[in-house]
Amino acid sequence: MRIMVTNDDGIDSVGLHVLARAMVPHGEVVIIAPDSEYSGAGAALGALHEMHPEVHRVPVAGIDEAWSVSGPPGLCVMFAQLEAFGAAFDLIVSGINPGSNVGRSVYHSGTVGAALTGRTRGASGVAVSQAVTAWGVEGQAPDEVLEGQMWESAAEVASTVVGGLLADPPEHPIVVNINVPNLPIDEIKGWRHTRVGTTPPRSTTRVSLEPKAGHDGSYKVKMGWGDAVELPVDSDGGAVMNGYASIGWLSHLTDEEPPAANALPSALDDLLGAER
Repeated sequence: MRIMVTNDDGIDSVGLHVLARAMVPHGEVVIIAPDSEYSGAGAALGALHEMHPEVHRVPVAGIDEAWSVSGPPGLCVMFAQLEAFGAAFDLIVSGINPGSNVGRSVYHSGTVGAALTGRTRGASGVAVSQAVTAWGVEGQAPDEVLEGQMWESAAEVASTVVGGLLADPPEHPIVVNINVPNLPIDEIKGWRHTRVGTTPPRSTTRVSLEPKAGHDGSYKVKMGWGDAVELPVDSDGGAVMNGYASIGWLSHLTDEEPPAANALPSALDDLLGAER
């Protein structure tokens, strides 16, 4: 069993190292992670016309092989599954992200994006994130609060999930999204199978442009945040806010039938003709 461990916070992240060491009992572990911060990169590979990626061997305590890549986590996974680092991997494990990836953040998370990229290339993925005390349930943590992260709790939950996946492998590649409260493992209330929430616990409600002094036609963007809201406990964010580990299974993109009453089909018929 070959397990790739990656993240979107960069090769130096403590959460990455703790997660990788927690995977060692489950198989051959190789870290392949971005050389710097790529939070919010989603499943992006980068601007292909500007891409000049480099790869460097790096030391990580307790891990036999670790690499940094000058690109986002999705690119790390793509290179790995194209066998740049030996045989393709059986499992992609991404994290531990400081700040939960729940609700709308799932769409933009580089942590989740790495797991999704792995699935498109034949390997199941596990995304692991941990809430940050005093920073809300979503979002990246500033450096000054990371000292309070109880990484081992998230790593232990992740190890249990990975152990379960390996004991009973799915028929097709899947993606599991794990979000864990920042609590000692014995203080977590339990776990819940959750849905992806639609309402963030605190969202950006205002965006304004402020002129940049000395630069005509240039502006700084100022964002304002709304009040915190309580989320339903059956949602991923609500479970974490209420002290539970949230375990969600993320689906593939699927096709949908167009709405019955919609002007788009007739407009396309007028331009291109009906299907023949």
